[in-house]
Amino acid sequence: MSESLLLKNFDLLATAPGGVARLRELILTFATQGKLVPQNSNDEPAGVLLKRIELIKGQLSRNKKSTLDSALTEADFLEGAYVLPAGWEWSNLRTIGVINPRNDANDEVVASFVQMSSIPASFLAAHVDEPRPWRDIKTGFTQFAEGDVGVAKITPCFENGKSTVFKNLRNGIGAGTTELHIVRPLEGISPQYVLLFLKSPKFLIEGESKMTGSAGQKRLSRAYFENKPFPLPPLAEQIRIVTRVEELMKLCDALELNGRLADEQHARLTSTLFDALAASESAHALAENWERVAENFDLLLDRPEAVDALEQIILQLAVRGLLVPQDPQDEPASELLKKIRLERGCLVAAGKIKQDKSLVAVAQGEKPIDLPSGWEWVPIEALAHVGTGTTPSRDNTAFFEGGSIPWVTSGETGKPFIVETAQHVTEMALVQTSLSVYPVGTLIVAMYGQGKTRGQVSELCINAATNQACAAIVLVEPSPEHRSFIKLVFEKSYDEIRELSAGGAQPNLNVGKVKATMIPLPPLIEQCRIVTRVKQLRRLCTDLRLRLTAARKQQSRIATTLVEQQSTATI
Repeated sequence: MSESLLLKNFDLLATAPGGVARLRELILTFATQGKLVPQNSNDEPAGVLLKRIELIKGQLSRNKKSTLDSALTEADFLEGAYVLPAGWEWSNLRTIGVINPRNDANDEVVASFVQMSSIPASFLAAHVDEPRPWRDIKTGFTQFAEGDVGVAKITPCFENGKSTVFKNLRNGIGAGTTELHIVRPLEGISPQYVLLFLKSPKFLIEGESKMTGSAGQKRLSRAYFENKPFPLPPLAEQIRIVTRVEELMKLCDALELNGRLADEQHARLTSTLFDALAASESAHALAENWERVAENFDLLLDRPEAVDALEQIILQLAVRGLLVPQDPQDEPASELLKKIRLERGCLVAAGKIKQDKSLVAVAQGEKPIDLPSGWEWVPIEALAHVGTGTTPSRDNTAFFEGGSIPWVTSGETGKPFIVETAQHVTEMALVQTSLSVYPVGTLIVAMYGQGKTRGQVSELCINAATNQACAAIVLVEPSPEHRSFIKLVFEKSYDEIRELSAGGAQPNLNVGKVKATMIPLPPLIEQCRIVTRVKQLRRLCTDLRLRLTAARKQQSRIATTLVEQQSTATI
């Protein structure tokens, strides 16, 4: 039967993306279709139960506590759309219960007051209440009593499955939010069975499509609530279904908890091994630490966030000289700095860049970490001209209208390369403002912006100006490998760069801080080796992400297909 198929595929469903939520939906679907527990031919049929309820309703009508419903026809239940098991009957909530009942109580009686925030979405969770005198809540609120079932009627609470059986009410009565529909199940109807019906995917999905009202204020009509076809099992089977649903929901809770614990354990393991990898102080230590990672490779890299962490470790190792071996035959970085200083002097003399203040050698105590032989710590301003831009006045439309000069904002630094810009400025803007046009190959660093924008680095593939939120780094050494190495230094360390910013919950950078950014500079030939190796390893990380995404999509598709097949299968 369907339950055995459900249990057989439990692991697949539970480990798929959103799998536990799918399991909960499937359990409730099976429950309301008669597929969760076996039928017993000895159970009193639901038809007999309905006749008894009809008598009860007749008595209530004579006592003016309820109105007698009109006879229900088969056409009323065509919407049910599936065949019920033997012994079941189609009904609806207005037939098997009293809708929005009222309470008779003394004003001084202490009752329960329940707010919408206290109504759970979980099937197993209980509502929370607070004591209030009945006189304070008997008007202007929705009334209910012990054993009544309520469902939220307003968006998004309805779609989120907020509904509950009211239990342990003070003096048996209560009132609460007006955004509830209430049904009081009559004798022979399990309130918990009504609750699982109200939380079932079919009731919620169809109900959402029938809500009316403006966006953010849509409500479920009473007509849908009370007339929606209700699959009614014999009372004995209702009880068996509720018991089984509670067991399976507890199992789902355990799976969910185990999943969270597994995620936490995975994060701790990843952090421990990756931190050791990042802290390697020599090639030998790196090899030993990498061996530990390799032993757990499949376990560690089964989540996209772990691949992201590995990529950051790769960058960290790269800028510390641990990703590729050093070659004593390489021309040291000090020789590269001499060439850059000479070229810089020529550019200043030619008026192509401005003369910056005299650069002071980095003192030993100011060096963040020891570097390999042949490397040097230098501020970025020793390697480049660092400038910025401005935002021309919007009041002067001639600065923007018809402009053909690309103009970069900090929000455009999220991609590794800038090939086009959303806005352009005119030649007049260049003449009348402090804008400068920076050449292809310039590195653009976001100095401030929204969220994680600050510190992002991108590279110009077009000549462009920038606004004042961007720092433009024009490197003196023209080789693409040198530019790529400096770029990955910024990629690795932009969080640290941001920490240099002063004050505030969202500190900004400025051109001075960017100029002072310390660069661990290897020999030029080693920069080439590092950039090549980083590209290789990044391609590996990209492949890993793609495989993980494909595997998760496939697992999700299988789980979805299984859910659809089982939820529509006949018993």
